[in-house]
Amino acid sequence: MAYTYLTKEGYVKLKTELEDLVKERPKISAQIAEARDKGDLSENAEYDAAREAQGMLELRISKLQQTIDNARIIEEGQLDNSKVYLLSRVKIQNLKNNQEMTYQIVSEREADLKAGKISVDSPIGKGLLGKTVGDVAQITAPGGLIQFKIVSINA
Repeated sequence: MAYTYLTKEGYVKLKTELEDLVKERPKISAQIAEARDKGDLSENAEYDAAREAQGMLELRISKLQQTIDNARIIEEGQLDNSKVYLLSRVKIQNLKNNQEMTYQIVSEREADLKAGKISVDSPIGKGLLGKTVGDVAQITAPGGLIQFKIVSINA
């Protein structure tokens, strides 16, 4: 069984999304009933669209429920700062241009580059995992090889 590791914030966000989707069920059922009342179902595009929307909604609910059921919440205060792990906040320096950036390594579901959260499954995320302060991570990107020096690691 594959676990999904999440922050408490990420877990709450998924639960809220699931609750919102479950609230959509009656609306779609009403759309199906309304379309059904319009007569011949074999040529009723509204009915087909409503049924398809219902199928997509149920699929999304099922996947979210599965993710929540398999979620493991990681408490940030319990992290080891000696190496880069999931949920670590890492300050890195691009050795080519000396630019420094800080990222938090998160699960794929929580990745948000604008918020400084990169996926553990991304090339940079994978390249940083297990590194310690002072290590140089060599990461293959579409533009070629990039070297990042680990400046600091925080929980």
